[in-house]
Amino acid sequence: QVQLVESGGGSVQSGGSLIISCSATGDTDSYYSMGWFRQIPESEREGVAIFDRDGRTAYAASVKGRFTISQDAANKNTLYLRMNNLEPDDSAMYFCAVQNNPGLRGAYYLKNPDQMNYWGKGTLVTISS
Repeated sequence: QVQLVESGGGSVQSGGSLIISCSATGDTDSYYSMGWFRQIPESEREGVAIFDRDGRTAYAASVKGRFTISQDAANKNTLYLRMNNLEPDDSAMYFCAVQNNPGLRGAYYLKNPDQMNYWGKGTLVTISS
């Protein structure tokens, strides 16, 4: 079991920046991919960015070049998402999730979020124009 807690969400004006964090506890040695997903009401959850244990990353096309996913250098169980040049369309509940199957790359799970194993409860990000 892995427990995930997100933090750092808030309200930002368009063009601004925000960093959200995810802290993982429990059986954290078992995960191979850890990533960020987002969801707005009445829409499906979509992948934003994902980090594989070997250091590979993958991003959704809509955020590439604006968002950066990273692990804390001192604590690999903490994941960050730095979001720059935020747009109103980035407003959503952001969720952290992990996957403990080593067979597939994070890029696959970015497009198939329903196959992530563990989820946090989310942190809300609101961008005003």
